Amino acid sequence: MSLFRKIFGLKDSTEDNIKSEERGKYMPDIKLPIDERFTINFKANGGKFLYCENIQEIYNSLKEILKENQWQNNQALIFDERLNELFKDFNLKATKQISESTYFLSTCEYLISNDGSLLISSNQIAEKKLKELPTNFIIYATTSQFVENIGEGLRGIKGKNRDKIPTNITTIKHFKTAEDKDFLTYGSSSKNLYLLLLEDL
Repeated sequence: MSLFRKIFGLKDSTEDNIKSEERGKYMPDIKLPIDERFTINFKANGGKFLYCENIQEIYNSLKEILKENQWQNNQALIFDERLNELFKDFNLKATKQISESTYFLSTCEYLISNDGSLLISSNQIAEKKLKELPTNFIIYATTSQFVENIGEGLRGIKGKNRDKIPTNITTIKHFKTAEDKDFLTYGSSSKNLYLLLLEDL
């Protein structure tokens, strides 16, 4: 993915870097790649982004998140049983009781590039409302989950769940703490969100 090539210094011989001042003022803007737009918008929303090239880096990043926040002995709200299997070596104290949990460990449906939000459904949060869930989120996702906009994400959900379309479809967009709120985020459920993103393309 182009963003990650830039981050890790990999050269793409087919890419011509054209400086904006060399382009005419009436030329259309160069559209950034989908992954780069997501990253910029996600960080602008206040999210914490951890790019991982392999599953071992995912494990290391999760370990650091738990250590940094001193959550090693705290209970994790986990609705997705696949995550219990994926992180079985962590001996996570998993619960399905919101009141007993410190953080929510989950997957998501899609990563929405044009606004940096995460599309989730009842597959991740059951029938709970976002405001009912813990303030702290750790989301595990892959680079194949990038989509341009919410419409594309909704079509993707419908396409892969033809037998039973999930309910409770919503987006998580605000990742700032309560003191960072302004009138644009009024009424939304702000979350302290970490995104563990695995390169799978």
